[in-house]
Amino acid sequence: MYPSNCINTEQLNLMNKMRMLWEQHSTWTRAAITSIVFGLPDEGPVTQRLLRNPDDFGVVLGQFYGEKIASRFDGLLTAHLVIAAELVRAAKAGEGKRAADAEKRWYENADEIAAFLGRINPFWTAEGWRIMLYEHLRLVKAIAVEMLRGNYQESIRATDENEIHVLEMADMMSAGILMQFPERFHSGSQ
Repeated sequence: MYPSNCINTEQLNLMNKMRMLWEQHSTWTRAAITSIVFGLPDEGPVTQRLLRNPDDFGVVLGQFYGEKIASRFDGLLTAHLVIAAELVRAAKAGEGKRAADAEKRWYENADEIAAFLGRINPFWTAEGWRIMLYEHLRLVKAIAVEMLRGNYQESIRATDENEIHVLEMADMMSAGILMQFPERFHSGSQ
């Protein structure tokens, strides 16, 4: 997936940063679901921390794509998280119509993210990102649904699967950036 067999420190730093950001996305998403499902008093601060994740992505992407593109990704990812929280709240309240509407908008948002990423990097495709994002949504939904049903082992299983999946997303994102901007990663340090 990466452009060469040997990577330098700057390449490794980018790969680690992307993995950290996607892992934080997964971790804080589960924490927010848990807080919403169980009505925990930390729901506000946890949600606030989760919503910092798109800004953190924006900082990294801005180094390569500029502020306008980074801001657009930030907005799309923020919408992804806000809609997910709305979906969990509606499901918890037993409001099926509202939950179905949120889920429809959640997938539409995933389509927007995929199309956007497919446009900004010639090594990413909208279809490739759509597949990755749909799998992520499936897993996040499973985490929440199983938690709401009291099937905690299944929720944990979905969480484990999602952690692996988001690392694949991180690697896909890093590989595309490394291939699109090879001149940015020629430090000579191996």
